[in-house]
Amino acid sequence: MDWDEYIKWGKEAVVWGSEYRKNLRNYPVRSQNKPGETFNSIPSNPPENPESIEQIFDDFKKIILPGVTHWQHPRFFAYFPANAAPASVFAEILTNTMGLQCMLWQTSPSATELEEKVIEWLRISLDIPEGFGGIIQDTASSATLTAILTMREKALNWKGNKVGLSGQGKLRIYASTENHSSLDKAIWFSGIGEDNLVRVPVYGAYRSMDPVALSDAIHNDRRKGFIPAGIVGVTCGTSTGSYDNLDEIGKIANNENLYFHVDAAWAGSAIICDEYKYLWQGIGKADSIVFNPHKWLGAQFDCSVHFLKDMNVQKNTLSLTPEYLKTSGVEGITNLSDYTIPLGRRFRALKLWFLIRSEGLSGIRKLIRDHINWSEELFHRIKLLKNIEVITEPVLGLFTFRFINQNSENINEFNEKIVKEINDEGLIYLTPTKVGEKFVIRFMAGTLEMEENDIDVAYECIKEKSERISL
Repeated sequence: MDWDEYIKWGKEAVVWGSEYRKNLRNYPVRSQNKPGETFNSIPSNPPENPESIEQIFDDFKKIILPGVTHWQHPRFFAYFPANAAPASVFAEILTNTMGLQCMLWQTSPSATELEEKVIEWLRISLDIPEGFGGIIQDTASSATLTAILTMREKALNWKGNKVGLSGQGKLRIYASTENHSSLDKAIWFSGIGEDNLVRVPVYGAYRSMDPVALSDAIHNDRRKGFIPAGIVGVTCGTSTGSYDNLDEIGKIANNENLYFHVDAAWAGSAIICDEYKYLWQGIGKADSIVFNPHKWLGAQFDCSVHFLKDMNVQKNTLSLTPEYLKTSGVEGITNLSDYTIPLGRRFRALKLWFLIRSEGLSGIRKLIRDHINWSEELFHRIKLLKNIEVITEPVLGLFTFRFINQNSENINEFNEKIVKEINDEGLIYLTPTKVGEKFVIRFMAGTLEMEENDIDVAYECIKEKSERISL
């Protein structure tokens, strides 16, 4: 393909993409492919000679598309939202076309400075205190890993990277039982070790970290000779919507001089709405905060915003600048790769800039409010159905439930079977989780193309299963 041919096929791709997004209801939400179906449809050997874009594009539609789970589908109620608003998609075309490498200020000054400005826009929108800076990471997993590495280095007086962890004493990280699995991986990769992740019990309807248990765990560890390094709090975890009292946890972190990271990957978008800022009280006590615009906000993957109270603390952990990467003769600049594990960086800020400007905060707020209201409407309808047990109440529209069958010896296995049936039918897509020992079904609304009547479809699917149990 040359650039003249690109014009033709670029137009074809845009037209196809627009029609695809407008007609998603015609597809089953989850791919109906069997394992190996796509793999076996592709030749074993790569082509020796060039093939036409027309043929490749045709094969994309025939081979690849049937094996896709449609995350933008209006009845995708699984996992978490992963939206891709038109303005963001458009900006990503520009980004991909330019092919920029945005690791340093001098490699693309506009990319760095736009990122700083967009971070400031979001700081203001989320009511994060003045003075916080930040960067755009690829995912919340990367942000969490860098936060854990920073905890490690700060607790070891910046010696870990230099001399290693051997003989330094055992570090301890504290988090509730509701934290995301990315934290476990960060603990592994940081060298702290899984056994030194202290799982603090939760309490109450919202499964919040118990501050008394947290304080006791820290004091007990100090007496035993461990080195407490940091605390990870959560604002609406993606399993059940659990959230910690950030103000109480933050006070403990500050009093104990522990680095405090807050995971708001999914829920952070909702804080743009004033009525949900109660989930955020005490956020100024955090040292590090992550939220993902590539979930609910509308900026497609990957785009994770990582706020930092003191940018220098993370820079001291991650910055490594060989001579060939130094910028000479320029003062007052920021090299954003100093704050991330990868050196190379995409121009992620551009899609956020396009998105926020094209939708406005008012448009984003309406989207989020609609999703939450529709989800709560469904909750109130299905909890009246027979053979349905509500497990957790809605938090930002996320709730869990399960089917009850008096004739089934194993309710967990029964629900696993039911959710598979629902998903195989293709009208809606739900995913499970566990609350204690209970296998439960999650419902979470959040796709851009969703409309209120999609709730009706979900209700009818769930209702049909509940009524069939009684037959």
